[in-house]
Amino acid sequence: MLGERRKFFRSRVDPRAARSTWGCEGREAAPSDKEYVMAQYMLIMRGTDETNAAMMANIDEMMTTTRQFIEAMDKAGVYVAAEGLDDPAQGVVVHFTGEAPVVTDGPYGETKELFGGYFLVDVASKQEAVEWAKRVPAVPGSKIEVRRVPGEDEVPQDSARFVKEDAYRESDGQR
Repeated sequence: MLGERRKFFRSRVDPRAARSTWGCEGREAAPSDKEYVMAQYMLIMRGTDETNAAMMANIDEMMTTTRQFIEAMDKAGVYVAAEGLDDPAQGVVVHFTGEAPVVTDGPYGETKELFGGYFLVDVASKQEAVEWAKRVPAVPGSKIEVRRVPGEDEVPQDSARFVKEDAYRESDGQR
């Protein structure tokens, strides 16, 4: 069951599929692979202690509207993944300030804005990602940060670090 859920929540988007975008006309015909450039954007949910409390006060309604939002993204062909995070008090922070990392209990030193979860969308432009971010079910005072996720082709795979990592994995039988 969990594997099926993960598969649904992390589906790949076919860039050639017919798609529609909030506030825009649906795309009439899918261009060929060479013409079509898709990019993934993370819609990061950020809230405060106050907005998180307001959301928890209406959790059933928030869950229903969030499910509807995910279904709308899936129907439009832009949905890749979505996850919420547990209470920040349950987390820890690993600080890299000295020779050895230091672990402290959560939430964090400063809780003005906390990363509460994300939606990952595969869209044609930053503007399309922003249009979807405007639709995220959120309580007043929350923020949605929109950040592009670089593709594999944008990360130098031949750098010394990656070559060393690949060699280590091969020697360790991980490939």
